[in-house]
Amino acid sequence: MDFAFDARTEELHARLTAFMDEYVYPAERTAQEQRAGLASPWDTPPVVAELKAEARRRGLWNLFLPGTEHGAGLTNLQYAPLAELTGRSPQLAPTALNCAAPDTGNMEVLAQFGSDEQQQRWLRPLLAGEIRSAFAMTEPEAASSDATNIETRIERDGDSYVINGRKWYISGAMNPLCRIFVVMGKTDPDGADIRRQQSMVLVPRDTPGVTVRRAMRVFGYEDHWHGGHAEVLFEDVRVPVGHLIGEEGGGFAIAQARLGPGRIHHCMRLIGMAERAIGLMCRRAVSRTAFGKPLAQQGVVQEWIADARVAVEQLRLLVLKTAWLMDTVGNKGAHTEIQAIKIATPRTVVDILDKAVQLHGAGGVSQDFPLAELWAAARTLRLADGPDEVHQRSLARRELGKYR
Repeated sequence: MDFAFDARTEELHARLTAFMDEYVYPAERTAQEQRAGLASPWDTPPVVAELKAEARRRGLWNLFLPGTEHGAGLTNLQYAPLAELTGRSPQLAPTALNCAAPDTGNMEVLAQFGSDEQQQRWLRPLLAGEIRSAFAMTEPEAASSDATNIETRIERDGDSYVINGRKWYISGAMNPLCRIFVVMGKTDPDGADIRRQQSMVLVPRDTPGVTVRRAMRVFGYEDHWHGGHAEVLFEDVRVPVGHLIGEEGGGFAIAQARLGPGRIHHCMRLIGMAERAIGLMCRRAVSRTAFGKPLAQQGVVQEWIADARVAVEQLRLLVLKTAWLMDTVGNKGAHTEIQAIKIATPRTVVDILDKAVQLHGAGGVSQDFPLAELWAAARTLRLADGPDEVHQRSLARRELGKYR
């Protein structure tokens, strides 16, 4: 396993680093100021459009898609360090590069499983950054960590599917530019194989019967940057059968295919968040004095910074190994490592961010530093894409299976 950057990764990494330094970091305060003056809290600050235009001009666009037909043609190993850089400014950088969830996962699904008509109607404008999308899976009445529990019904009626269900924490759904939902529900609730009961369909947001009821808060935040997390009601929503993605009963498999790359993206961005936190910790430590000496000379602070550096280096190697395995032996061959990074990364980064908050005192929980928002995002990822405990259960069963 050789994790040295190849020439293309080196070049893109340098180009993206310059873009972050010259445009993204300076735009963070501008975006906050612009947001305060928007007519709707869900509108996008104008500076984001400027960032997107500059990113496209610099060739930093759709880097996450592996195929050259729709994306940059990067491998997971090549994209990983770029995703890490965007994690240092997660509110702006992923969107600026058109590499923000949930659009990334939805574009991957459409690129891999969508029909020509679906790709023309929905994938192309998503690739161009003209519209946004949402992925509707999680439900309030079901333990959605187990996808077989999903209760939303998708019933065939002639040339249409009729959808009924209630979803929540549907990321991106509050964004005015959200035009399409990828909805997961059951087409065969009584099927013998519980993993062949689910299907995915495309539902335009303006379809009659679709109601975006409210924005769900996350640790008190409404996450305006990524279009919120909405509660959405589907009441006798009717779409053509051509809106089915793949085949009936293929929803569970599509969801699993969607989650593998997504977990790599999340984990590398989390490492970027941790690097941002370490930088803030160090600057704070050398600039503040308490009990007669700089914080940087306090033993406990030195331990926090040292432990954070060790943890980040360990995580990065594990995530890069996972990316390399996905590229060489596929998602199934990297199954254990994908679960391992999903368990280890958010848990460790939450701890690093917690220490950074503690070091900043009152400032750490304020809006003057990004730490509180970063902490909420990282803590949420211990639930998103499967709670820690689900991955621990599966990973342990795989390990125990070697001895049975």
